[in-house]
Amino acid sequence: MPTHDKTGREKLRWGVYVLLIALAIGNLSGRLLSVNSVDGARLEAYRIARRLKEERLRFEAKGLAGAQLEQQLADRKAQLEEKLKIQRPFLSSNDRSRWLTVRALVEQGTYEIDALIGLPNWDSIDKVQHRGRDDQLHLYSSKPPLLSTLVAVPYWCIHRLTGATLGTHPYEIGRFLLLFVNILPLVCMFVLIARLVDQFGQTDWGRIFVVAVATLGTFLSTFATVLNNHIVAAVCATVALYAVVQIRCAGKRHLGWFALAGLMAALTAATELPALLLLVVLGLYLFIKAPGKTTCGFLPAVLLVVAAFFVTNYVAHNSWRPPYAHRSVTDPEDNWYQYTYEVNGKQRQSYWLAPRGIDKGESCRGTYAMHVLVGHHGIFSLTPVWLLSVVGACLWLWRGPGPTRELAILVVFLTVICLAFYIGFRPQQDRNYGGMTSGFRWMFWFAPLWILVMLPAADELDKSSIGKALGLALLALSVVSVSYPTWNPWTHPWIYHWMEYWGWVGLT
Repeated sequence: MPTHDKTGREKLRWGVYVLLIALAIGNLSGRLLSVNSVDGARLEAYRIARRLKEERLRFEAKGLAGAQLEQQLADRKAQLEEKLKIQRPFLSSNDRSRWLTVRALVEQGTYEIDALIGLPNWDSIDKVQHRGRDDQLHLYSSKPPLLSTLVAVPYWCIHRLTGATLGTHPYEIGRFLLLFVNILPLVCMFVLIARLVDQFGQTDWGRIFVVAVATLGTFLSTFATVLNNHIVAAVCATVALYAVVQIRCAGKRHLGWFALAGLMAALTAATELPALLLLVVLGLYLFIKAPGKTTCGFLPAVLLVVAAFFVTNYVAHNSWRPPYAHRSVTDPEDNWYQYTYEVNGKQRQSYWLAPRGIDKGESCRGTYAMHVLVGHHGIFSLTPVWLLSVVGACLWLWRGPGPTRELAILVVFLTVICLAFYIGFRPQQDRNYGGMTSGFRWMFWFAPLWILVMLPAADELDKSSIGKALGLALLALSVVSVSYPTWNPWTHPWIYHWMEYWGWVGLT
């Protein structure tokens, strides 16, 4: 093929890539800017208006009239707006748990969230209780504190510059921070995936199809509206993989690439702990290829993240172990999930003393495995486009050149081990599909890895119209599942709701 033709086709492909990325980012940003935990602004207004009407009748019965009546109603309206408020931009106990830590750090200089839990619309079930350094019991987020600490940095800047808080301006500040924490990193991920796809792909249609999957067909876009660890992990995994590819395929042996690979792989593990396996495998791989530079570049970057993870945990909890490692069945002081606490004068108990619904966990491992793979939270039933990743990995294992075969081995190994961990080695309380959520979220960080090994399968589909139609059908069905939650990812998938509709509650 003449050089100018090849250059022209490459420019055309990148034009399509950029178009897909722009559409995805515009769609995600629009959903983020309209996000609201209750789609009921009119419902809230109706409740307030109804109560004000009752209050007017009560005040008139007391003989109030004129300016005095209107002042009483204005005061009462302010009280009702706070009391009956049902809207909020933070959609679930899961993301509110992290937001509580962010608020507490910036506004109060502590990881203790006691003072914030009782505020309207700020409670969360994802919290633990233990003794603080003052020897008093305090409530804390159950999430590892490193991510919340990092998010607190831009929030601190906003708070110091404007004086506004997440309490006074939750929509404005919350949405801005999510644009900064979720949307911008996703742009980076999409661009790097497009570069890798363009490097390893063989056909124009296959490359464009895979970039379309990356931008439109994964649950990462669903979770872009909330503060979560899955997007951070997926982005970090993408950057780590990209750095390793530059070292392996492009011969870029500058120490900075090794440091970048170590930093991003370690951050992936810090935000998705099973990704520790990715960190170990990439570290060993690079050490075999270049032991000196891995030791001088990769390892120090890893140690930096390790130190940050454990130091923030120790500062927050006065313990080197993260909260979920404190579930002792013999020592009550070392079980941070079993407790009672007081909020606004009312005694309450930890949600985890008597979890409800899906949080009880699936008792049968076989049933759990079925629903994780092809059931109501199924990886392949909700996003069938991942079937192409299975085919693509097999093709690269069978006939791929060295780098792609190594990539396929890495992805298959990590996938099998992590699925085995979640399905076969977790206790019943942890077999809950990720809780009230739109997919099996603990595997979302695999998205960039599965996207890359999809390439050879997508190239094969380009050989026939039937193949292309099949690929597009799988992508369309995946987009249905990804789009079904609209803007709240903390809802059950459409298959779960469909099963409920038919009365198949025994499967859940």
